[in-house]
Amino acid sequence: MLQFLKYVFATIVGIFLFTILSFFILIGIGSLMSSSDTKTTVASNSVLKLDLNQVIRENAPEEDPFTELLSGGNSPGQISLTQIKEALANAKIDPNIKGIYLKAENPMAGIATLKEVREYLLDFKKSKKFIYSYGETMTEGSIYLCSVADKSYLTPSGGLDFNGLSANYSFMKGLFDKIGVKPEIFRVGDYKSAVEPFFLTKMSDANRLQTQSFISDMANHFYGDIAASRKIPMAELNNILNNALIQEPNDAVKYNLITNTGYWDEFETALRHALGFNADKKIEYIGLNKYLKADKLVKEGESSQRIAVIVGEGDIISGEGQDGSIGSETIVKELQKARKDSKIKAIVLRINSGGGSALASDVMWREVELTKKVKPIIASMGDYAASGGYYMAMACDTIVAQPTTLTGSIGIFGVMFNVEKLMNEKLGVTFDGVNSHKYANFPSATRTMTDAEKNMIQNGVNKGYENFTTKAAKGRHMSVEKLKSLASGRVWTGSQAKENGLVDVLGSIDDAIKIAAQKAKLKEGTYRVKYLPIKKSSFETIIEKFGNDKEDAKLKAYLGDFGPYAKQLKNLQNLDKIQARMPFELEIK
Repeated sequence: MLQFLKYVFATIVGIFLFTILSFFILIGIGSLMSSSDTKTTVASNSVLKLDLNQVIRENAPEEDPFTELLSGGNSPGQISLTQIKEALANAKIDPNIKGIYLKAENPMAGIATLKEVREYLLDFKKSKKFIYSYGETMTEGSIYLCSVADKSYLTPSGGLDFNGLSANYSFMKGLFDKIGVKPEIFRVGDYKSAVEPFFLTKMSDANRLQTQSFISDMANHFYGDIAASRKIPMAELNNILNNALIQEPNDAVKYNLITNTGYWDEFETALRHALGFNADKKIEYIGLNKYLKADKLVKEGESSQRIAVIVGEGDIISGEGQDGSIGSETIVKELQKARKDSKIKAIVLRINSGGGSALASDVMWREVELTKKVKPIIASMGDYAASGGYYMAMACDTIVAQPTTLTGSIGIFGVMFNVEKLMNEKLGVTFDGVNSHKYANFPSATRTMTDAEKNMIQNGVNKGYENFTTKAAKGRHMSVEKLKSLASGRVWTGSQAKENGLVDVLGSIDDAIKIAAQKAKLKEGTYRVKYLPIKKSSFETIIEKFGNDKEDAKLKAYLGDFGPYAKQLKNLQNLDKIQARMPFELEIK
């Protein structure tokens, strides 16, 4: 009877939860249907509120109406570069938009992505309309974006971060020693440092050299842009950074990094003055999502003449890609469809990835090779296009990167973990068995590999490296010897890669699109741009959220600041035997 009552109670609870869940989903669907049919009317003398305190993605899914509800207001939203570009291009010629209120206290994006956003803002300023920014705090990325503003306000008691860029790695050798895990490392090249966290406690000399090189070059471009916009000599800005002269908001004004300190009411007073309003008149703000539903003033070209932008963002894996990963099967399908579509005249392969599966990278490389024989294909690099990300790009007709893109890392590594000591001595678990043939139990994580077995994996890594470098040399039209002198796993910035021949052009995704149009002999204004894969609808995002909650968010919720380390350990089980990946979990801040 007790067991029966348990089942009855569980059924009642299940029905109740299902009812509540269904109720919220129906509300969401209703709001989506109503909002999708509603066209925004932009009031005269409006100010576009551009909230960039979000994760800036290449092509983010549509707005999820449940994000605020399910996250308790603690989860940042997502916004895509395409949305920012579309809104700013439209607002530039919209007579009802008089200027922009830039809210960018903590934009969550890499430096190359921030540069693209910054360039969109600079293009908007050509309209002679104003950009005013306001924040209670300012991060390094915030200062970078707000440096283009006509007026930049920071709360007098607010905090700010302006002290330079740093690159940090997490090393797990100490953890592995304590728990009894022995990594077996297979790699080619002194600079292939992705495996260093497994067997070192600090950076190798080679890794320190390459990291210092690219972080210094990124800093030169990052702070050079700020110096140019704020009309501060670069030597003076370096002195400010090296001596930590900016500690308080007033310091930022003193050294011309921002224009004003002030509270929200003072910021709005300045906005009213820019709009020509009296003190009592209400300012009409319009948010990005609403503005994207307003009339499109930027004219599109012919639907029969298109340029496809195929977006790959995240770790490279075999099979179907999910949100935040590049699946070889997904990219191959999109390339095949674009290649066969007569309306698509050229392709831009947009890459934002530090690499991943060497096998998946090679599969996508082959499809790029086949596509290049049919129509132009241009690579456009985001924050990262390194190792497997570079593998994707190297067969393209032209490679375009931002100066601060991290690319190269041409190399291969393999890693196996021996957990015999952990299982035997720490957990008391032992293993035994029989084999039909000598190598039937290879590879195994519960015993030490023989020299012959180690040689088999190392030979596979060596072969993968030769394959990678040979194909890269072919794509870059240089000798294998020359290519190998740039390889060995070394990471380069986009500007360094341009100098050594790994990249053709420094520029944005718009520059890549223009190059694709030129190669396809399409005149400006006569073609349309189509982004692929089609981004997920709000409804699909809702279903995914209920069916498969983001594990990163779970780890962060349960483990706090230790979440990223748990994620690293979890990712180890998803690694293919041979990887083409840049330095493991590189953090730049």
